Amino acid sequence: MTTRKQHKPEFKARVAPESLKGEQTLTTLASRFGVHPTMIQQWKKALVEDASGVVFARGAASKAGEVDAWQIEGHASTIELSPTDGSNPSC
Repeated sequence: MTTRKQHKPEFKARVAPESLKGEQTLTTLASRFGVHPTMIQQWKKALVEDASGVVFARGAASKAGEVDAWQIEGHASTIELSPTDGSNPSC
């Protein structure tokens, strides 16, 4: 019996943003990365759902004003969050 292939989070984090760009079809991306289009669609959905949780996070991270080391395509990025108490006049 064959076992299912398990993809590392780093691989998923490289593939999912490619699907968000919309430059290539899911079929093209699936062929390029060697996975089924349904998997890419699921990873894309998870990325969008998780991103909304990061952007609208309440608690220690939002109080500190940033969320550290969001890994996408192997590059660490920092997302700056502005305060929601109205103290930022540019909002």
